[in-house]
Amino acid sequence: MNAGCVILACTLLVGASSGSKAGQPLKPPCRPGFSQNFYTVIVSRDVLHGQSILKDTTLSSERVKFEDCQRNREVGFVSSDPNFSVRPDGTVYAEQEVANLSEPVQFMVTARGLHDPHIWETTVKLALAGHPHPLPFTKIGIEEMLSRVWDSPPRVIKFLRKHQRGSSANGLRRQKRDWVIPPINVPENSRGPFPHMLVRIRSDQDKDVGIRYSITGAGADQPPSGIYNIDPISGNMFVTQPLDREERASFHLRAHAVDMNGNQVENPIDLYIYVIDMNDNRPEFQNQVYNGSVAEGSKPGSSVMQVTATDSDDSTTANGMVRYRILSQSPHSPIPNMFTINSETGDIVTVAAGLDREKVSQYTIIVQATDMEGNLNFGLSNTATALISITDINDNPPELTVRTFSGEVPENKVNVVVTNLTVVDRDQPHSPNWNAVYRIVSGDPSGHFTIRTNPITNEGMLTVVKPVDFEMNRAFMLTVVVSNQAHLASGIQSSLQSTAGVTISVQDVNEPPVFPVNPKMIRFEEGVPAGTTLTVFAAQDPDHFIHQTVRYSKLSDPANWLKINRTNGQITTMALLDRESIYVKNNVYEATFLAFDNGKSGSPQASGTGTLQIYLIDVNDNAPVLIPREAQVCERARPNSRINITASDADADPNIGPFVFELPSFPASVRRNWTISRLNGDYAQLRLRIPYLEASVYEIPIIVSDSGNPPLSNRSVIRVKVCPCDDNGDCSATGAVAAAGLGTGAIIAILICIIILLSMVLLFVVWMKRREKERQAKPLLIDPEDDVRDNILKYDEEGGGEEDQDYDLSQLQQPESLDHIINKPTGVRRVDERPVIAESQYPVRPSLPHPGDIGDFINDGLRAADNDPTAPPYDSLLVFDYEGSGSTAGSVSSLNSTSSGDQDYDYLNDWGPRFKKLADLYGGGDDD
Repeated sequence: MNAGCVILACTLLVGASSGSKAGQPLKPPCRPGFSQNFYTVIVSRDVLHGQSILKDTTLSSERVKFEDCQRNREVGFVSSDPNFSVRPDGTVYAEQEVANLSEPVQFMVTARGLHDPHIWETTVKLALAGHPHPLPFTKIGIEEMLSRVWDSPPRVIKFLRKHQRGSSANGLRRQKRDWVIPPINVPENSRGPFPHMLVRIRSDQDKDVGIRYSITGAGADQPPSGIYNIDPISGNMFVTQPLDREERASFHLRAHAVDMNGNQVENPIDLYIYVIDMNDNRPEFQNQVYNGSVAEGSKPGSSVMQVTATDSDDSTTANGMVRYRILSQSPHSPIPNMFTINSETGDIVTVAAGLDREKVSQYTIIVQATDMEGNLNFGLSNTATALISITDINDNPPELTVRTFSGEVPENKVNVVVTNLTVVDRDQPHSPNWNAVYRIVSGDPSGHFTIRTNPITNEGMLTVVKPVDFEMNRAFMLTVVVSNQAHLASGIQSSLQSTAGVTISVQDVNEPPVFPVNPKMIRFEEGVPAGTTLTVFAAQDPDHFIHQTVRYSKLSDPANWLKINRTNGQITTMALLDRESIYVKNNVYEATFLAFDNGKSGSPQASGTGTLQIYLIDVNDNAPVLIPREAQVCERARPNSRINITASDADADPNIGPFVFELPSFPASVRRNWTISRLNGDYAQLRLRIPYLEASVYEIPIIVSDSGNPPLSNRSVIRVKVCPCDDNGDCSATGAVAAAGLGTGAIIAILICIIILLSMVLLFVVWMKRREKERQAKPLLIDPEDDVRDNILKYDEEGGGEEDQDYDLSQLQQPESLDHIINKPTGVRRVDERPVIAESQYPVRPSLPHPGDIGDFINDGLRAADNDPTAPPYDSLLVFDYEGSGSTAGSVSSLNSTSSGDQDYDYLNDWGPRFKKLADLYGGGDDD
C-alpha cells in the first residue's frame, strides 16, 4: 500500500458557525478548539488489507470536530505519531502501511494557527474493530502513549528547499509548495536517560561540503539556556533535563546549517517544541473553608454558594478538567442529602425542602474536586469544607407566656414600671425576627400607659407615662398585642398567644392641696395702705374620700408686703405697694404661698404651692428729674452753644411726658441770663439770653412738671460751666480751668504751695536719714563710768543724830514667828508669800550700750517685771492691820508747844501763791 493511501474513519471537521439562522435558537458563544479532548476511532479490518476508506460522513458520532470561529483562519494539524498525519481538510491518514493493530494506538493531534501562536491539542486512539479488550482511556493508557512517543525513533528533519519541475520541451517550471515542519512533542517529567535525542537536523548538501549545525532561541542559547543542544556534526538535537509544562509549555528554536567557514548553507528553519502535559498537579481550592448561607424554608434548587478549585495542568486536556462532588453532609437532618453540587461549576444548591434554622442552624459539607474530568480511578483529588449557615426568617410569631398579667401603681407617679410582660420567640435572638413590639389595643383611651421593649430580655415593660388619679380610676383593664419588628414570613399566621390582658390597680396616696388657679392674677393701684384685703387665695384637697384640714403659709414675698390668713388663705397688705420697686417686674409683683394638709394615717403631710401675681396700676407718685445735671456752654452766645435737656420719670404713661420746663422767677438773674425753648414733648433747649456771660460755673434751677393728673413738679438744678471757646465752639483748656472758678494767679499760688510743701517733706526725710546715720556712727562723748544712766548715785546725808539713828527696823518686817498671829482673834490675816516657781529672765544690758538702746532696755525690763509672778507685790491678799507686838517709843502726850501764846503764821503769805491756802487756814487772813 502506497504512503497516503490509507484514510482513517476520523475526520477533523472545521466549522465556523458562531451565530444562528433566523428562526433557530441562539447558540452559545463560539470557542475555538477541538470539540472533544479525546476521540476513539474504530478501524475496520479491511483497512489492514489495503482497501481505502474515503472520508466517512455517516459516522458523525466518530468525527473529531475543530471549531474555527474565524472562517479565514488557516489551521495546520500535526500528529505526534510519525505513522499518522492529518490533512488540511481534517482527514487522518496513515503515512505507511499499517501491518498490525493488535493493540490500540494513541497519539496527539495538535492544531496551530499559521499566523498566530495559539495551539490546541486532542488525543486520538485507534482500536481494531472487534478487539476483545479495548483499552479505556485511562492513566495507564496515557503513560503508554507518552512512552511510545518518547521511545519512538527520532525523525529526520531536512532543511526546506525549493524544487523545480517542468517540461524540457517548453522549458516551463513550477515551484513545489514548502513542507510544513511538524512540531516536536516532548512529555513533561520524563525520567530520562538524559540527554535524550529528539530529532536529527540534516542538510542535503552534507555530502558535498562539511556542515556544522546549531540551534538558537529560548532553551538553547537564551534563558532558560541549556535545556536543548545539538551535535554540530551529526545534527542530532537532544533534551538535557526533565521538562515541566507548568513552567513552560512550548519552545521556539531555530536550526542553522553553516559550512566550515561559517557561511550559511541553508536558510534557518523554525522548530516548535511542545511539552506534553501529564497529570502531575492536584486541584487546589482557593479556600480551605467556604462560608455560605441559605434562608430557612428555601425551595429545592435555591442557590447556596460556589466553591472553586483550580488545576495547574493543561485546562484543555483532561489533566486540568476539574469535577466536583459532595462527600458528606453533617448533620443528616432532615435527610442526608439536602444539597447537591454542579460537577463542573461548583455551585451548591438545595435539593430538598425542610431547612429549619430552629432545628439545624448550620451544615458542614465536605466537597471533593477531582481532575481528569472526575475520573476517580486515575484523577487526583483534593477536598475543602463548606459551612452553610441557615439564615433566619420570621416563621415563629412571638407568644406571651401567660394570658393575664397584673400590677399596681401609686397615683400621680410617672415613669413607673407596673409589670413586665414576658414573651417567647424561637427566631434568632436580637434580630428583627425576634425583637418584640408591644401595643395597647384597648383599656387606655387617655394614654396613661405605654410598653417599652427591654432590648436584652425582649420583655415588655408596662410603664406609666401620664399620672393616674385614684379618685378618677381605681383600676385599668388593658389588652396588649405583641408582634415582631419584621413581618411574618409568607404563609405564617399569628398565634392566639400573642394577645393578653393586663389588670392594673391604682393605689391611693395623700395628695397635696391644689390651687384651682395657679398662678392667680389680680389688679390693684399702687400705694394702697397697709391692712388692705387683696384676695382670698384658697387651695382644694384632691383627696375626696378623706377629710383633711388645709393650712396656709407664706413661702416667698421678696418685698415683705403681704401676709396670708393661716386658715382661709385671705391675702392682706402689710406695707404700701410701690410699682417702682425693684421687686416689681413689668408692673407685676409675685409672691408664692404654701398650702399643706394635716396628712392621714401612715402618710406625711402633703403641700402644694401657688403663685399670686399682683398687677400694680400706676399712679402719679414720682416727680420728674432733670437730665443732664451738668453741661457747658461758650461764654459768648453762638448758634450751636445750646444745652439739650430732658427729664426722667419713674412712673408710667400717662403720668410721664410730655414735660414742661421753665425757669423760676427767683433769682431774677436766671431769667435775665438764660432762656428755655421747647423742642418737643420730652426735650427742651437751655441757652444764653445775653450775648456774653463771664466764664464761671453757674447753678441754674429749672422747674420740670409731668403730665399726670394732678401733675407733679420738681425743682432741679443743672450745673453749667461757661468757658471761652475756640473757633470750633469747643471749650479751651485754659477756659475750662477758669470756668471752674479759679483765676490764673490763684492757680499759680496753689502750684507754688505744693512745690514748697514737697520740698519741706524732702528736706525732713534727708535730715532724718542723716541723723540716723550719725547715731549709728558717733561714739559716746563721756566715759562709761561717768554715765549717770543705770547708776546709783550716793549723796551726802545729814542724819538727825544718834537719836535719829536709834530705830528698830524689825518692827517693819515680817516676824519670824507667827505665834502672835495665831493667837489673834479670828479675822483676816496678812499673807504675803512669794510663789515657788522658776524666776523670770530679765534682759541683760550689754557692757557697752548704745545711747539709742537705753529706752529699749528700760521698756524690755518693764515688760519682764510686769509679767513676773515672783516680783513683789505678790498676787496675794494683803491686810495691813499688824502693828507689831509692842512699841519702844514713848508717849507723845508730853509734846507741848514752845510758847504758850498763839503762833504767828503770817510768814506763810510770803511763801508765794502755792502756800496761800495754807496761810489762809492758819493765818486767818482778812476774814477774822
